[in-house]
Amino acid sequence: GASPALFAGETPRDLTVADAAALTRSALVSRVAPIMVGSAAASYGSRTREVPVIGSTADMLEVRHWKLAAGGFLPRGDWGRGATVCVIGEKIRSELFGAGPAVGQWLRIGDWRFRVIGVLASEGRSIGVDVQELVVIPVASAEALFNSQALFRVLVEARSREAMPRVTQWVLDTLRERHQGEEDVTVITQDAVLATFDRIFQALTMTLGGIAAISLGVAGILIMNVMLVAVSQRTAEIGLLKALGADRRQIILLFLVEAVLLSVLGAVVGMLAGAAGSWGIGRIYPALDVVAPGWAIGAAAAVAIITGLVFGIMPARRAAQLDPIRALAG
Repeated sequence: GASPALFAGETPRDLTVADAAALTRSALVSRVAPIMVGSAAASYGSRTREVPVIGSTADMLEVRHWKLAAGGFLPRGDWGRGATVCVIGEKIRSELFGAGPAVGQWLRIGDWRFRVIGVLASEGRSIGVDVQELVVIPVASAEALFNSQALFRVLVEARSREAMPRVTQWVLDTLRERHQGEEDVTVITQDAVLATFDRIFQALTMTLGGIAAISLGVAGILIMNVMLVAVSQRTAEIGLLKALGADRRQIILLFLVEAVLLSVLGAVVGMLAGAAGSWGIGRIYPALDVVAPGWAIGAAAAVAIITGLVFGIMPARRAAQLDPIRALAG
């Protein structure tokens, strides 16, 4: 297969396992997981495929909140001693081992042989890689496999949320001291990531809200135009109703009801289309919860009624202001 490829983090000075080990010395830090990321050819028997490889430690399991489908995770102990063991994702197990057992088997990765000691049950992505396609090995073994000591990232878990600011400063101070006074690393906290996502979602919400407002405006104008055409085509009918005793309020109510019915009909069609789309997405992606909540359906109906009332007022008033004699003559 192809030679192993290393993916290094973009820092002026490489992070090393020794840097990561130094971060464990604070009482405010509960876990530290150094990460080395690369890719290599993995083979078992006649089956071979390229796999993303992560070199880390036993703490990676708890830091990333992964679950195991079978076996165990990386052994605890000296980070500098690389055991030839690995943990694989479920998709790797299925593709390379088929229906047979994977735990206990030997998997060739690059020019090395690793004994499979566990299978990950978790789904999702970790550092941009599908967890089900991962192969995890001890960080010292990854250093030997990729012939490098450069880490991609170091994950640090604080003992509490309140300790996060002090842990962040501890990490910066420790690495600055180890890197001859250079602050050449970036600390990204979970709160900062969540805040970034919040800003993205707020921007998306505002964008979608703007699109919805424009759509409602267009729909309302269409309803108003339809009702104005209806008024012009039914002048004789309006004149007859007035001649028979219908007052201004009754004429307005008649056309407002028609406008509301038009908007509600459009809302029903939209809801049916949305339900069909949700059903289709649910069939394609069963893991996604695409059922619309009841309040959303109720809100859609309420907005449809309000739109019909607001944009139906002008045509209704125009109909009510028609002179019955001229209307009958027209």
